[in-house]
Amino acid sequence: VQLVESGGGLVQPGGSLRLSCVASGFRFSTSGITWARQSPGKQLEWVSSIYLGGKSDYANSVKGRFTISRDNAKNTVYLQMNSLKPEDTAVYYCVKGDSAWGDYRGQGTQVTVNS
Repeated sequence: VQLVESGGGLVQPGGSLRLSCVASGFRFSTSGITWARQSPGKQLEWVSSIYLGGKSDYANSVKGRFTISRDNAKNTVYLQMNSLKPEDTAVYYCVKGDSAWGDYRGQGTQVTVNS
């Protein structure tokens, strides 16, 4: 199982980023995928999940600003992040399954929101 995140970077408050997670080594189309994040000194935090039928859930802190989507043909999950805030600064991880604490996750991509 391999999950590779990309798309992080430095952005000003109010800006946007789109994260990508390319998965391999398992049947992607039959697996939920979760985005989680971790800020320095804080615990891992669930951000969003997308399930088999395409249904999605979001943490209250990102609801209305972030959108998760998937392209099963490309084994890829996306996280579109709009109206970014300094408190969104974290390393963002892609996790196999419906939980932020799943057995498989990628190496992470850094998102920094700073003016």
